[in-house]
Amino acid sequence: MRIHHLDGGGTRPFGGRLVDGRPGLFRRGDTVNHCVLIELETRLVLIDTGYGEQALLRPNEWVGRQVVRRTNPVLDKPIVRQVETLGFSRADVRDIVVTHLDLDHAGGLVDFPHATVHVHQAELAAFTETYGWRERFRYRPVQLAHGPTWSVYAECDSSKDWFGFQSVEQVRGLSSELLIVPLAGHTRGHIGVAVRTARGWFLHAGDAYTHHGQMADPPRMPLLGRVFEQTMDTHRRQRAENQHRLRDLVREPDTPVNVFSAHCATEFARLCNAQSDGDA
Repeated sequence: MRIHHLDGGGTRPFGGRLVDGRPGLFRRGDTVNHCVLIELETRLVLIDTGYGEQALLRPNEWVGRQVVRRTNPVLDKPIVRQVETLGFSRADVRDIVVTHLDLDHAGGLVDFPHATVHVHQAELAAFTETYGWRERFRYRPVQLAHGPTWSVYAECDSSKDWFGFQSVEQVRGLSSELLIVPLAGHTRGHIGVAVRTARGWFLHAGDAYTHHGQMADPPRMPLLGRVFEQTMDTHRRQRAENQHRLRDLVREPDTPVNVFSAHCATEFARLCNAQSDGDA
């Protein structure tokens, strides 16, 4: 197994370096869009896809004019082009596990037409049904208009346990080294993806949290980031409970699990440096 940590482009809500160059409250690079490409013996697996290539070509249609204006996203890092730079074709990616279907995590599904997309049942239902303004803001029907091949996961057997997290299920068709870990709260069907490597487990926690300080004791986070996170939470109590469980996991000295979120630039840099040193 070989792991590649890829940045699909972060956001700069409430400001940042805007298109016209005016200064703002967030620096370019404050957030990333952390996707993971996994080389197995017979196939490539991708965890999340970023905004996708179409976001670069037609941003207002693909991401939404309102989202572009409010979050100031970085759209010039399509994951599919990074996969091709590594020497693969888009057809080589046969499985994609999405932590959730937000427009910045599922926008690149169309770039990998041969892939089976693994998703939680509650997340797919939230995309196809209308629950409220959060869902209307975060989901883009145009991104799934191509009709992905779905592999859908309902609530799993609660007796299955992974370091205290229950209802865990193996990703279908793949090895026992890839697990789906329910982490609802940010969205209704949000999941984490656990991967066992030669050096232990890592957990891509998606948007279960967004800043490395949230895993500290006591937890901390920049004010504007906290406001944005809470604004987008579908079930804040569930998210808070899962963050508490993740902190317990991180602080346990004997637990061989490396936990990271989808948008923390500090965690992304640390893992990329470890990857360069051959330790990822």
